[in-house]
Amino acid sequence: MQVDDPNAEPWMVMRMIPAGLTLLVGFNPLVTGFKMEHFDASLSTYFKALLGPRDTRVKGWFLLDNYIPTFICSVIYLLIVWLGPKYMRNKQPFSCRGILVVYNLGLTLLSLYMFCESEREHPYQSACASRTDPWIQQQLPGNRLVTGVWEGKYNFFCQGTRTAGESDMKIIRVLWWYYFSKLIEFMDTFFFILRKNNHQITVLHVYHHASMLNIWWFVMNWVPCGHSYFGATLNSFIHVLMYSYYGLSSVPSMRPYLWWKKYITQGQLLQFVLTIIQTSCGVIWPCTFPLGWLYFQIGYMISLIALFTNFYIQTYNKKGASRRKDHLKDHQNGSVAAVNGHTNSFSPLENNVKPRKLRKD
Repeated sequence: MQVDDPNAEPWMVMRMIPAGLTLLVGFNPLVTGFKMEHFDASLSTYFKALLGPRDTRVKGWFLLDNYIPTFICSVIYLLIVWLGPKYMRNKQPFSCRGILVVYNLGLTLLSLYMFCESEREHPYQSACASRTDPWIQQQLPGNRLVTGVWEGKYNFFCQGTRTAGESDMKIIRVLWWYYFSKLIEFMDTFFFILRKNNHQITVLHVYHHASMLNIWWFVMNWVPCGHSYFGATLNSFIHVLMYSYYGLSSVPSMRPYLWWKKYITQGQLLQFVLTIIQTSCGVIWPCTFPLGWLYFQIGYMISLIALFTNFYIQTYNKKGASRRKDHLKDHQNGSVAAVNGHTNSFSPLENNVKPRKLRKD
């Protein structure tokens, strides 16, 4: 089958994509005899031994069949974080104002789509040849976190991954978009690099962005519904507020009216605390949801609370606020300056930035 075959199904074409990624990692099967599928099979065997059998409901879904594409995307992201500021060092910063408005509006709408309840039916749902097609399953609207949780009568204290029938599939479909949005959000960092806002590329910022995509690949392959819904629901709501703030702050005339960035950070901290409480309920009153995933989520939330709390203290205490006020006079950038760990007490990853002229936007 050729990639440009008009009769090829979308997910069949997508499953061929990882094979092309062999070029990115420097292997030539004709020369070395190395076969990417053998490596992927070995990796899958290791994951199965460590985590148990994968959830077959996401088999064939874009980017989920093997870990290699997600891993390579993460490596490329980290390389850009490292090399990007060096490349931009002697170049003039880009404004990016127009694309920032579009980008942030798009992520705001995507987050709202994932979170909000909707009772609309897909106009072509009855005409679908097969409701089991992976690509069709991912594209059906009417799949929202609130809707799926409500219809499935999800238990707050503990919810298994195979107890709510079609409502579980609604959660799986929307959580795939949540996973995919973590790849899109790499652009947050790329815009900082292009605009030479390297002081915003902190350890917290990079840790959060790079880890989430990888974590959610594993979540989608092993626990793509059930108790996994809660943190994603809260995070989608926070992202509606956060990316709408980003978009508005990209418009210079709107900046004097933006007052709620501090409360977005407070909302993020509250999100982490509530997620720990809800996850702990699954440990205290266990169900069929794997306990190992609950322990991992609690540990990850604790790490985010520690980093975000440090960020909040350094950003909003009186001395920190005074220092930041002086600092931001030289770094006015039109993007959010103190949300989501973009600026805190951690040293930026690229400090050797030469002085530059201020942009007029």
